[in-house]
Amino acid sequence: MKLVTWNTQWCCGLDGVASPRRIVEQARALADFDLLCLQEIAQGYARLQGAPGDQPAQIAALLPGYRCFFGAAVDEFTADGRRQRFGNLIATRLPVAWVQHHALPWPADAGVRSMPRMASVVTVQEPLLGALRVTTTHLEYYSARQRLAQARALRALHEAQTELALAPPEASDDGSPFQTKRHTPHALLCGDFNAGADDAAVAAICGAATPHGLHDAWPLVHGRAPHAPTFRLFDRTYGPEPVACDFVFVSDGVAAHVRRIEVDLHTQASDHQPVLIELG
Repeated sequence: MKLVTWNTQWCCGLDGVASPRRIVEQARALADFDLLCLQEIAQGYARLQGAPGDQPAQIAALLPGYRCFFGAAVDEFTADGRRQRFGNLIATRLPVAWVQHHALPWPADAGVRSMPRMASVVTVQEPLLGALRVTTTHLEYYSARQRLAQARALRALHEAQTELALAPPEASDDGSPFQTKRHTPHALLCGDFNAGADDAAVAAICGAATPHGLHDAWPLVHGRAPHAPTFRLFDRTYGPEPVACDFVFVSDGVAAHVRRIEVDLHTQASDHQPVLIELG
């Protein structure tokens, strides 16, 4: 199973052109992916650079044979009533069991630029592991306080959903919303965490303080080698040095199956670099 995760900057490249087609084509050049997890997907927001249109619809049209699930962290209207949405998208050609969207904490941090954040979850049927819970997210950039709260919430969600797999609700096949869900301890969490590997937010996600682990997939393959940079590789608007802030975390049962993880260090279709992970 191959997954590509990418903060697309609303599909806007360093040339100022917003192109969902280019994002899809370059993700496909990286891998024949089974799952594509995209952050910063826009619907509306004509004043953003490149004037993005209805990107969820555009991406769905570019991916025949995939099902696309868009989760809006921001869902608002302009003064003249036009809808604007901004968030995450998961596309998959694997069988889908169910979909969840979770708003993440947004604690007050006076005078600091910020916006709502959320996590999108799609539980798929993966050939090797069976049910696999795939989550993609994008944490706050400007507020460390908010980012840490959001990371802790993601870890709590993983704990809660793993407990549901180990102690499931009463089984039901009555066709109602109470019918049995595909709970699973197998999980993959990916996205832009706006934090380095030594940041408190990353420690909150993959620290050892709770019973059901999440592991940074990079050292599982590359050992002590530094993470390849995923941000500021070509554009230094937000800082002088390239950094790694786009990660893939995997649960205990998935960790042994991570075969490959790599970063595309060449594309300039976004201000971030896409990350590929392969399970086998």
